[in-house]
Amino acid sequence: MVNVLVVDDSAFMRKMLSEMLEKDDNITVVDKARNGKDAIEKVKKHDPDVVTMDVEMPIMSGLEALKQIMSEHPKPVIMVSSVTKIGTETTIKAMEYGAFDFISKPSGSISLDIHKVEADIIEKVLHASTVSVKNLQNHSLLEKKTLPLRVIKQETNVTMRDNKHASRNGISKVVLIGTSTGGPKALQQVLPYLPENFPHPILIVQHMPKGFTKSLSERLNSLSQITVKEAENGEVLKKGVAYIAPGGYHLKVRTIGTSVAVQLDQSPLVNGHRPAVDVLFRSFDSVHIDQFISVILTGMGSDGTKGLVHLKKSKQVIAIAESKTSSVVFGMPRAAIETSLVDEVVNLKEVAATIVKYC
Repeated sequence: MVNVLVVDDSAFMRKMLSEMLEKDDNITVVDKARNGKDAIEKVKKHDPDVVTMDVEMPIMSGLEALKQIMSEHPKPVIMVSSVTKIGTETTIKAMEYGAFDFISKPSGSISLDIHKVEADIIEKVLHASTVSVKNLQNHSLLEKKTLPLRVIKQETNVTMRDNKHASRNGISKVVLIGTSTGGPKALQQVLPYLPENFPHPILIVQHMPKGFTKSLSERLNSLSQITVKEAENGEVLKKGVAYIAPGGYHLKVRTIGTSVAVQLDQSPLVNGHRPAVDVLFRSFDSVHIDQFISVILTGMGSDGTKGLVHLKKSKQVIAIAESKTSSVVFGMPRAAIETSLVDEVVNLKEVAATIVKYC
């Protein structure tokens, strides 16, 4: 049985979330809390397996409560956020501080249609109850950032070279990254460690709803030497730029003249997701690029596996997967590894250096 503490300043939301969760026979709501301070006390009292935490609350916010819980009594915490600028920015910070994942309220702080996310929140609570809490805790990224960047830059003189298979627009190779649960924090252990002279475009699918990927890309850009941005339809791929698929849109590529450009669309969900990693991988069929580095990081499910199999049949692909040791959820990396097509399985802290090695 998974014991859950539900935290929200709205009595209505506490009631609705509790009733939704307890529809699953494997979940029991052990208590409810009305603010962050109340949540901290009840975490100590009940020792729940999982906490759902509203982001914006009086007395003590969900973010402040999360920081204290992860420091004093670490638990898997799922943030429940509204799609406002403050809400999305705070949610991205919560991922840094160790939140397992988040749920987006469909229509504001008090969502009468909260039932729309019922299946999603139940699935995430069940997965959260199985994770290793040590993989959620903060690893002081900013304090460690400078040295790895210097080391990788020294390596680039040897490993980064022009490729004779360059496409007509000068793009010789593309890095493809797919991730889901745990991804925002994982990306902060990869992109900031790539050198500013990184010679290839990077296309990223992070499973995230509409409204959150903008804040994620801005945060990653502020931490990184390369440019990180939310992908825009029609923009031409450039070396040393990381493009993150906007929530709610599939990220694909297409040829425009002699260049390769971003194509965004809202075609049907794939693997229950839009954006989907498989869609990105398959979109390179008709593009004049034949060398890739694919990276599958932490996440639930198997998105990216079929795309990797497809890409490996016709392109030259070095496939990297995150190890079980460092993954918040080992679903996506494990599925990729089980194809026997993955070339390197590495801990998260080694992903950036491994990418550079194959550049």
